[in-house]
Amino acid sequence: MATDRTTTVERRLVERYGSPLYLYDLARVRTALEDLRAALPQPSRVYYSLKANPHPGLVAELRRGGARAEVTSRGELAAALEAGHPAAELMYSGPGKVRAELDEAVAAGMRTFSAESFGDLERIGRAAAARGVTADCVLRINAAGAPGQAGLRMTGGPSQFGFDPDGLAAERGRLLAPGTRIVGTHFFPLTNARDEEGLAAELAQSVRTAARLRDELGIPLHLLDLGGGFAAPYATPGERPLYRGLRTVLAGVLDEWLPGWRDGEPVIAFESGRYLVGDSGRLVVTVTDVKHSRGSDYAVLDSGINHLGGLSGLGRLLPLSARPLPPGPGAEPGPDPAGEPATVTLAGPLCTPADVLARAADLPGVRPGDLLVFPHVGAYGLSASLLGFLGHPAPAEVLVDGGATVSATRLELRRHTVEPLTGTSTEDTNAMTDTSSGAPERTAATGEPPWDGTFETLLHEVLPRLRAKGPLLPDSSLKAAGLDSLAMVEVLVRVESAYGIAVPDTALVTATFATPAALWRVVSALRRQTVGPA
Repeated sequence: MATDRTTTVERRLVERYGSPLYLYDLARVRTALEDLRAALPQPSRVYYSLKANPHPGLVAELRRGGARAEVTSRGELAAALEAGHPAAELMYSGPGKVRAELDEAVAAGMRTFSAESFGDLERIGRAAAARGVTADCVLRINAAGAPGQAGLRMTGGPSQFGFDPDGLAAERGRLLAPGTRIVGTHFFPLTNARDEEGLAAELAQSVRTAARLRDELGIPLHLLDLGGGFAAPYATPGERPLYRGLRTVLAGVLDEWLPGWRDGEPVIAFESGRYLVGDSGRLVVTVTDVKHSRGSDYAVLDSGINHLGGLSGLGRLLPLSARPLPPGPGAEPGPDPAGEPATVTLAGPLCTPADVLARAADLPGVRPGDLLVFPHVGAYGLSASLLGFLGHPAPAEVLVDGGATVSATRLELRRHTVEPLTGTSTEDTNAMTDTSSGAPERTAATGEPPWDGTFETLLHEVLPRLRAKGPLLPDSSLKAAGLDSLAMVEVLVRVESAYGIAVPDTALVTATFATPAALWRVVSALRRQTVGPA
């Protein structure tokens, strides 16, 4: 009967708000927060990472449950404030923070920041000092991982994330940045770890590292953010792990290394995004066409990588799983699926072969007009997709609680006039430039580019404007040469195929695709196996 009720709700909401449609269940959010708290040592603080889903309704529900918010952009800051979070209780983290966003955060009342580097710490301090206040900073640490790693590693090798411990020891005088006060350390060594033993080992290693940095370098430790790594299924059936033994293990490690933690010295904090909202959301789509092409069967949907998993075209998020909704009351029965194609490729409506949500989906008898549902997409769904590509409208996003509709909204991309900057035009650009490890323009021995001919050829083929400018230069702007979302997908697919590598999601940032030299740094590092697998 529960399935029938769910099906009725989904059909009713599609009839009211259209297809495709995201549906978020607030009751599941509350349950996830309860489950996470049950798994963590107490007392501890939980931060919700808005990068998973910044929908203000979800953020507000977690605030009501006592979770604080961790933000990494002006947009996420605005969503947290809209949801009712006091600015003074927020944490601002992430690499590449620029002065303009720090000014806005401090002006809003934020006082807690995670610093990723000496330069980041100094920029935070300048923004705070300009307002006559002091920013409390935790130092994000790029520490070595524990044996038996689980999940996708975020740190432990060369990384844009965090301070290397040996760098802290060598230049700890730079931690006395005006406008800042160091209050602790921040770790986030891995993500999406289903293996409880591996997750516990990583978190325990972070506790030990924090204690050693305090004792050996004198780094204050009033707040210890251990990050997260808590897993949840993504667009496939399954259940969140409950981590039933994690609390006992971590409490024992904390008692040994930080015996004052039970009295709040230090405050112990954790972060989670996907675990808290992942299984709250599902995406309902409509089959618009079914066709056969050269031995393969396709079901074309009214939604694709513009609405779900923008990187699924690279094969990163496959296999996604969709289930069909049974026909509604009074609907004509469909054809007998016996003898029908057993599997189909689920393709979206975009004009690119990368727009594939699932291959070999088991959907015999699927036909135009059928509704399909992708489960567990409350995290890294719409906001992590190529929403602006091809200009299709965003799906409606509907929040429900106990069967009642709480809200129904739709995101819009709007173009507006931008006024000239009033400050120096290079300030923000310089703030995001890493001057510590620039790529060599030519190899020292031969004067030749650091990459091989395959790399240059594939960039020239994908971006003909580069070829028109002559030999490939290390500092050529790939964006100016036409690197849009679609071209980026093609470059990644060809690079991975040519060199037999898998570029990790953590490297899929703007800086990686700024220039040929920046992209080659990632490629060459992966070829040397200095960056972990995706």
